[in-house]
Amino acid sequence: MLKRIGLKQPWIVRQLYWRSAAAGRMAVLAATALMLLEFAGLPAQAAEPGAPRVFQDCGVCPVMVEVPPGEFVMGAEGGEEGRPDGPPHEVSIPRAFAIGRFEVTNREFAAFVADTGYETEPPCAVRVGDEWLLHPEAVWTDLKTGQAWEPDHPVACVNWLDARAYVAWLAETTGQPYRLPSEAEWEYAARGGASGDFPWGSVPDEACGQANVYDSSAQAMHGYSWQPALCDDGFPMLAQVGRLQPNGFGLHDVAGNLWEWVEDCYVAPYPADIPTDGSAYGPPPGQCDRRSVRGGSWTSRISRQRLAFRGRDPEDLRYSIFGFRVARSLH
Repeated sequence: MLKRIGLKQPWIVRQLYWRSAAAGRMAVLAATALMLLEFAGLPAQAAEPGAPRVFQDCGVCPVMVEVPPGEFVMGAEGGEEGRPDGPPHEVSIPRAFAIGRFEVTNREFAAFVADTGYETEPPCAVRVGDEWLLHPEAVWTDLKTGQAWEPDHPVACVNWLDARAYVAWLAETTGQPYRLPSEAEWEYAARGGASGDFPWGSVPDEACGQANVYDSSAQAMHGYSWQPALCDDGFPMLAQVGRLQPNGFGLHDVAGNLWEWVEDCYVAPYPADIPTDGSAYGPPPGQCDRRSVRGGSWTSRISRQRLAFRGRDPEDLRYSIFGFRVARSLH
């Protein structure tokens, strides 16, 4: 029987409880076992001549793109009420680093789960109409959104701590310094060498060639109350990674599809002591009220797909529209 209780947190309206946690855990184990049969077929990725270096440290590791050093202006003037994008400030990335070509996929996360036995505990926030509801059966193998689960969808219903656990395992497994990108690294890489408001430029309704956003097909299916982009990217919900055009650095889905956790503690506006060398800002886990998330999702209004827009959520909260991509320091 369905039971609803109120939440203390203002960002979630209410919580739903079903009594089937054991069944949910069995579903996770069954889905993980099924996915392991597919790992041998993970295709290698190759860079075209003149493109940034692309590499993969193991068969089930994320495909990585080398991002060159450089300078950029981080942030922007304005922003939503209570969510300032600025103040703008210059950041210098002193050395090359690598970042995931795609958001981490279900296939890749399954390798971590199979090797470690890691469990992501429900609940996970799922959108119903214009509300977010905490669904205690929603996990990364079953988002409870009505969409079929696919190995090459980006993994969702993972919080910042889950993302941190994955990159720690990846670092230990490969012997390479994998981590989450800093907020500055993420924005620099997402811009792809350009300076527009969005990865594709400055015209919101030109999103659909490069980003899975809330567009005409998503509006027809879901009917959320905000204005959609006046185009159709072909995906009314989550898209498999890499299905749309990349940015200038060869990265896919830096806007739309899923919000992406980054390392930083969220503070707004940017404080006077914000690092200007591309490193992350803030205290260690357990001492930060909210972590930054970037890039928007397939449900997000187009203004939240802007490269300077900053989301902020508790590090232990899972959403069906939150995922991540990895970064790696280069020796």
